[in-house]
Amino acid sequence: MMGGGARAAYQAGVLRGIARIAARHGLDRSRIPFDIICGTSAGAINGAGMAINAANFRAAADSLAALWSGIHAEDVYRTGLVGVGASGARWLSALAFGWVTRRAPRALFDNEPLGGMLGELFDPERVQVSLDAGDLQAFAVTALSYTTGRHVTFYQSHHRIHPWKRSQRLAVEAKIGVDHLLASSSIPFLFPALPLELEGHHEWFGDGTMRQMSPLSPAIHLGASRILAIGAASRQRPGWFDTVPAGGYPSLAQVGGQALASIFLDGLSADLERLQHINSLLARMPEIANDSEGWRPVEVMTISPSEPVEAIAAAHVHRLPRTVRALLTPLGGTEARGAAFASYLLFEPEFTQALIDLGERDAMAQQHELAAFLYGVIPPDGDAPAAAAAAPAELAPPAGVTA
Repeated sequence: MMGGGARAAYQAGVLRGIARIAARHGLDRSRIPFDIICGTSAGAINGAGMAINAANFRAAADSLAALWSGIHAEDVYRTGLVGVGASGARWLSALAFGWVTRRAPRALFDNEPLGGMLGELFDPERVQVSLDAGDLQAFAVTALSYTTGRHVTFYQSHHRIHPWKRSQRLAVEAKIGVDHLLASSSIPFLFPALPLELEGHHEWFGDGTMRQMSPLSPAIHLGASRILAIGAASRQRPGWFDTVPAGGYPSLAQVGGQALASIFLDGLSADLERLQHINSLLARMPEIANDSEGWRPVEVMTISPSEPVEAIAAAHVHRLPRTVRALLTPLGGTEARGAAFASYLLFEPEFTQALIDLGERDAMAQQHELAAFLYGVIPPDGDAPAAAAAAPAELAPPAGVTA
């Protein structure tokens, strides 16, 4: 599950839709239909919600939906006049007098409230219970080290899995806690970095989607052969931006929205493309498909918003707290063309509920494909659909599916 700030409410809707699909087909609704859960940024928080309730999928999906449908910005970051005013003042003073004070602000917002909420909702011991019971095989959270530039995947597993290391990417076995979730979801510039222990010392970590060149890699390294990737970024329809008033030179929020889109969207698209090429190669040269050498076909099905999240955000940006709107207005964040930037901060029930409903609709629109991919259910027409990035072969048995 990928990140995207408040946009990740969409994932809760997709998961609730999958639970409905299981009920509609009379399938086992007790444990989650995923053996491995990998989450990055806000997707890591959703993944944690699944991991602690792995024995009861319906309850896990309902709990996530309830959390997102009732969330407010003040539950995630400080929105009071003092907190926002102090943060804004620090940024302005840094821009104006930073050369004198040499002190830079850590982030635009203080997300301490999110840490408190996660401390109440997330119990690390329950992840281990899910693993020990065999309801879950592995749970992984990814974050970026600002200190070294390395992309680190922290993971827990039911069976011993050897850590892996690639160029600027490595995996570390660790007991995942609230700090890991906070670090992974600390959107650059918006939320502060956190120190995490790594190889006997501490490094400062931020949002795991940054520099995530291979977002599917952790799942594959943990043993997945079939992956359901749930995104939070829209499948942009050509011409959508033509409906947004140009307004002359792009605002800072407009530029920031595109920058964040490149962080949260481009990595998955590129990784899917690479996987399709590898699957095609393995189909033509089956003799090189050898697990001992790390080569094997991997099937991937993706779900992402079928409607522009930016348009939904534009209709709800006025629901942001007044102090936050005051901070974003000079940046163009409250205009339609800056709605993409504001959407990452729009932790308000009307917006998140709209995304939950969209996610559930998108899941139900693909119910036959999902039932076949997750549970091996043959659709009514008798033809099991091929996954988005699958090698030209029959669908594998339901075991081993990863979210």
